[in-house]
Amino acid sequence: QVQLVESGGGLVQPGGSLRLSCAGSGSILNINPMGWYRQAPGKQRELVARISSGGITNYADSVKGRFTISRDNAKNTMYLQMNSLKPADTAVYYCNVELGPYIYWGQGTQVTVSS
Repeated sequence: QVQLVESGGGLVQPGGSLRLSCAGSGSILNINPMGWYRQAPGKQRELVARISSGGITNYADSVKGRFTISRDNAKNTMYLQMNSLKPADTAVYYCNVELGPYIYWGQGTQVTVSS
């Protein structure tokens, strides 16, 4: 009964910024790790960023220094602030949450970086 809904994707010029949001509903607790993944055409899905229950973050090397993951546990919402976007960042972005032995995914949101 967990649902994740992403928002904030769209078309942006190189060097621009986007802020993705992932709103969760259901039995999501503060202890649950959450993360952002992305998948570009012809490529495997890859981890973008992850945040633990304690707020510890991990980033893919390709986005480190440009992206920031955060969460507002009171709102059951996770964010991905994306700055200095590059065409290589173009992908479908998915949020997820680990809930015990289960993992839940959002529907994905398209991010296109193009001039």
